[in-house]
Amino acid sequence: MSKINKLISNNCGVIRPDSVEDYVKAGGYEGLKKAFTMKPEEIIDEVKKAKLLGRGGAAYPAGSKWEQLLEIPEFPKYIVINADEGEPGTFKDKILLAQDPLRVIEGMTIAGHVFNSHDGYIYIRGEYRAIQRVFQSAIDNAVKAGYLGKNVMGTGFEFNIHIMTGAGAYVCGENSALLNSIEGKAGRPRIKPPHLAEVGLFLLPTLVNNVESIANIPTIVLEGGDKYLSYGTKDSGGTKLICLSGNVANRGVYEIPFGISLRDAIYDPELGGGIPNGKKLKFYHLGGQSGPIGGEAQLDTTYCYKALRNAGLSVGSGAIVVMDEDVCVIDYLKGVTEFFIHESCGKCTPCREGNKQIYAILCRLSEGEASQDDMVILRRLIDTMTNASFCGLGQAAAVALNTCWKHFKSEFEDHLNKKCPAQVCFTEQGRGE
Repeated sequence: MSKINKLISNNCGVIRPDSVEDYVKAGGYEGLKKAFTMKPEEIIDEVKKAKLLGRGGAAYPAGSKWEQLLEIPEFPKYIVINADEGEPGTFKDKILLAQDPLRVIEGMTIAGHVFNSHDGYIYIRGEYRAIQRVFQSAIDNAVKAGYLGKNVMGTGFEFNIHIMTGAGAYVCGENSALLNSIEGKAGRPRIKPPHLAEVGLFLLPTLVNNVESIANIPTIVLEGGDKYLSYGTKDSGGTKLICLSGNVANRGVYEIPFGISLRDAIYDPELGGGIPNGKKLKFYHLGGQSGPIGGEAQLDTTYCYKALRNAGLSVGSGAIVVMDEDVCVIDYLKGVTEFFIHESCGKCTPCREGNKQIYAILCRLSEGEASQDDMVILRRLIDTMTNASFCGLGQAAAVALNTCWKHFKSEFEDHLNKKCPAQVCFTEQGRGE
C-alpha cells in the first residue's frame, strides 16, 4: 500500500490559492456541478457510503450528522465551518485554508445546496491573519466567477460565505463555544441538549463541520461514496491529513490512506523518516494535547479509527507528536497541563481547579517532593475531571496523563524515588536555575 495518497491536498502548493481559473483547470467545481443534478438525499447517501468520520477530532459520522439536520423542518439553516485549529501539534487545516481555500468553499457551497442554506460562516483562528486575507480573496473571486453569491452557476441558488475571526481561545474549538463566539457572546460551551442541529447559530438549525471534513465533500460527490471508501479501510473511508512534529526527521503535513501503521507514519522515508541523531523512540502523542499517548508496543497498530480506538489510542485531529528517549514523561505532562490551565474557560470547577492540582502534583514529582498519597489524589483527580467536567476540554485534559500512567507507570515510581530516567528532573537545568 502506498504511504501517500492525495485526494484533498493535491492542489496544495501547485495552484494559486485564490485563483478560480487555476482551481477549475485542476478539476475544481466539478463536484458542485454534479451536486446540482442530485437531490439532497442522494448527496447525503453518498456521504454515508463514504464513511466520512469527522476530521476535527470527534470522529462522528458526517453522513449521519447531515441526515439529522435534513430531517429538521425549521428554516433558515446555517453552515458553519470550524477552522479554529487551536490544538497543539495540529496544522493540517492551515494547509487547506492557505493553499486550497476554494476546495473548502466548494464543499461549503455543496452543503448549502443540500440544506437550502443561503449563509455559511467559517470561524478562522485569530492567529491566521494572513490566511484570512487569502481566504477572503478566494471568496471574492468565486463570487466574481459565478461560483458563489447570487445565482450560483446559473442555478438560481444563492449562497454567501462570511469569515469570522477567533481571538485565540482554545475552548472555541468546541462547537457550541464557537457558535457563542460568532454571536458575540463569551466563548463558553452550551448545555446540550438541545443539540446544535436543532438549536445552533442564532438558535436555528446548524451544521458544524471541520475544515478537512468539508474539503472531502467535493471528492465524495464527484467520485461517489463507494469509491471514496475504497481509498481507506472498511471502517474509515478515504484519507487523513496527519501532522508530524517533535523528534522526527521529516516534520510536516502528509495525506495518508487509512490502513498504514503508526510505525509507517513515524519511520517510513516518505513520511516521518524516523528519529534524528540515532535516538530511540520513547512515546508519541496522538491527536493533540487532548489525545492519548502511546509507546513502542503499539507502533504496529493500523492507523484507522477503529484499530486505534481498540488499542486505547485515537486519530483525533491527526497530530502525531514524536518524543525521543531524552524526554521525561513527567516534564512533558507538566507542559500539557500548563496548556490546559491557560486555556480552561473557568466555567466548571473540575476543569478549572483540577488542572491546577494536577500541575502541583507533577511539580512535586519533578522536584522529588511527592508521596504515595499524591498518587492516590492524582488518580482521583483524573476520574473526577473525566466524569464531571462540563465540556470536552476538561474531560480530555487528563487523557495524556491517564495513558502515561498506563504505559509509563514505572517512571512515576522512579520520580517518587527521586530518579528521572531522562535525567531532566532533579538537576539545576531541570529547575531552570
